[in-house]
Amino acid sequence: MAKMYKIRTKNKNVFLRVAKGHFATMHSHTNYYIDVTTQKTRLSEAKAVAKELVSTYRANTIVDTILCLDGTEVIGACIAEELTEENYVNMNAHQTIYVVSPEFIGGGQLIFRDNLVPMISGKHVLILTASVTTGKSAQAAIEAIKYYNGIIVGVSAIFSTEKSCDGYPVTSIFDPNDLEDYESFSPHHCSLCEEGNKIEAIVNSYGYSAL
Repeated sequence: MAKMYKIRTKNKNVFLRVAKGHFATMHSHTNYYIDVTTQKTRLSEAKAVAKELVSTYRANTIVDTILCLDGTEVIGACIAEELTEENYVNMNAHQTIYVVSPEFIGGGQLIFRDNLVPMISGKHVLILTASVTTGKSAQAAIEAIKYYNGIIVGVSAIFSTEKSCDGYPVTSIFDPNDLEDYESFSPHHCSLCEEGNKIEAIVNSYGYSAL
């Protein structure tokens, strides 16, 4: 596996763990692998990430449902807890928030079974994902929420190269400014491939598979 290092912040539990190289995702090739495994699975880090992301929505945004992509359910639960704390002035104080995950079918399309539809339809939905790079996963979530008559209030991610997706704001802790030479390429027009640099690993929300 490529050598990993951390990009740190003032909060010891909020950091970006990355490796530089040549990596292939479902939709692109990149020169960085961003590993958010511990943020998604370790409670102390998930809570720290939630506190960073929640400030955007605490004062003036209604959130009824958090739709979790990329295995971010632990972070989603922590955000829900933050938004319903009694000691904060927010639109969700004393209210319950649903934390749900979609089901994926062929072509990356998202669906919700009948028992989950009431948690989307007519609800203010926050999309939570590990990263937004090409924006295709977030776009699929937006289309699904619209199909089921949900109201999208925004997209949150640990890392994002985008400030908006389909007109909806994207809030992230880290962006390409934290990785000065970050690049993302179409698989068919990849500068790294053209230079003869072999792909080191296939990466996705589940992790890293060396080639």
